[in-house]
Amino acid sequence: MRLLFVIVFLVTSLINSGCTETNKSHSETSTGVKPTSIHQNGQSFQLLRYGKPYFIKGAGGVSHLSQLKSCGGNSVRIWDDLEASSILDQAQSLGLTVFFGLWVEREMEGFDYDDQTAVDRQYERIRKIVLKYRHHPALLMWCVGNEWAMEASNFRVYDEVNRLAALVHELDPDHPVATVISPDSERAIWLVQERCPAVDVLAVNSYALTEKLPQFLKKGGWDKPYLISEYGAQAYWETPVTPWKAPIEPTSQQKYDYLNGFYRKYIGSQPPNCFGSYLFYWGFKQEETHTWFNVFDDQGRSTPMVELMQLLWSGKQSPNKAPVVKALLIDGKPSAYQSYTPSTLPHQAHIVANDLDGDTLTYYWEIKRRAQFSADYAGTPLPAIKGLISSPDHALISFKLPDKPGAYRLFAYAYDTHRHVSSANFSFEIKADSSAK
Repeated sequence: MRLLFVIVFLVTSLINSGCTETNKSHSETSTGVKPTSIHQNGQSFQLLRYGKPYFIKGAGGVSHLSQLKSCGGNSVRIWDDLEASSILDQAQSLGLTVFFGLWVEREMEGFDYDDQTAVDRQYERIRKIVLKYRHHPALLMWCVGNEWAMEASNFRVYDEVNRLAALVHELDPDHPVATVISPDSERAIWLVQERCPAVDVLAVNSYALTEKLPQFLKKGGWDKPYLISEYGAQAYWETPVTPWKAPIEPTSQQKYDYLNGFYRKYIGSQPPNCFGSYLFYWGFKQEETHTWFNVFDDQGRSTPMVELMQLLWSGKQSPNKAPVVKALLIDGKPSAYQSYTPSTLPHQAHIVANDLDGDTLTYYWEIKRRAQFSADYAGTPLPAIKGLISSPDHALISFKLPDKPGAYRLFAYAYDTHRHVSSANFSFEIKADSSAK
């Protein structure tokens, strides 16, 4: 029995030793250099990938990763682990990295940080995710939570984010840990700085607030590195609104022009201690509209944003460009919105577009009910209302108003022959008929 015990002990020791070596990252065993690290020189910080400077040229999304790579992008952001295995493997095959989001529940959505059982359940969930993916070669950095501080009145969430960041460091010393907030006040930045010392990088969904970011960070006392985790077209909470509070969406060309200047000034200039950025959104999703942030449509056709990012990331012009939308005319006049009384009379709409490559353009139009934030924020794109548009495949169309009062949008699309799409939309409301009582 004693001999058998010794044999079992030796075999177990060898197995455990082999597992320990297997769990080490390839870089640690071969070169001694961490996959991702932060180099500090005084008050300056630099992100390193296998010891070499790495500026993030990334986008958030779970699709079209090969096009991200071909445009000169180098990283993708995911918000949770739902498709993590597939995304990590795809990224590795393409030479991309992954900014891996560890979802943290939010107080504004009903989570109670005084419920220790729920808090510990979240802790255990994140522990398992980190253990599962910590050695994947495509992993760039962990991100504990997304906008979890928004409308949070219980300060325990800050302490829990710090506890989670410390957990990630303990389980995986080879990758830095970030957290994402909306930098709309110095208060949230200051609270992260004061209560979350385990966080290495402050990531911000900043959009137009990027202009004020240096002063926000300074007033909030954040003196460590940061990255811009979301930016893109003018967001729907930043644009002018109609009298019925519907945000006015820029055309594809207006988005292109805005983002071109924005990126060059605030990101491409590589400000001190900025580790880079992630464009929102590299894919297709409903958020206020199905065209607002997306750089692809539901058929995978690319918008002008794709060719713009190729230019900004790689300095290379696309060999074929998307159509240019110059105007959207309603009844012969430029119009972003209009209020109507119920009527059966038709109206005209004209999308004015051209193609710099001389490609033949085709068109499509549709009318949809205006999405409501609470119901349609991240849902399936709303269906089109049938029977309102005559000849929807022309640049000039006639359309009828829907029967029911409410807020609507008229969408116009221009397609070229190289799977590109550009768009514009017209916001309108139909007032209730006060005489029908």
